[in-house]
Amino acid sequence: MATNPEERPEERQRRELEEIRRKFHEVGARLGSAFEPASPADPAEQAQPRALPPPPSPDPPARPRWQWLAAVALIFTLGAGFGYLLPRSGAGAQPAPPQPSATAPAAPQTSAAPTPKDAVPRVCLETARLADHTIHLLVTNVRDRRLAESLKAYTLASQACREEASP
Repeated sequence: MATNPEERPEERQRRELEEIRRKFHEVGARLGSAFEPASPADPAEQAQPRALPPPPSPDPPARPRWQWLAAVALIFTLGAGFGYLLPRSGAGAQPAPPQPSATAPAAPQTSAAPTPKDAVPRVCLETARLADHTIHLLVTNVRDRRLAESLKAYTLASQACREEASP
């Protein structure tokens, strides 16, 4: 659009508005109406009716929030009720057998069954101490000869502990 300096602003606005309306009218004529069905250009297509698309399936109505809360409360109540009805381990259980009295003679020990060792071998305690020291060096990011020596000592002590603890 060429602007004419002698033209008044109202006249220029009116002319621009008319031009915009004309362009919209041209585009509308090319695209057709969005509110009316498009008329086909071929007369053979006009004779055949188009099949309508299936109607959209209606969405099931959403449940109100209070119904969801009521369902959750009902489930919780039923679960608590069933949990209350279940037998408890101490409630109806049979009494434990009586402990043997101190006056009853003790059964003789048989030598066929191996007796478990109550004490931990000293080598295994040293292995645990060396493992703690090695882990400390790793955590504090010490990566020198101290770590190598500690790891070697731990490996030897671990092997000695396995030999000592095995029957």
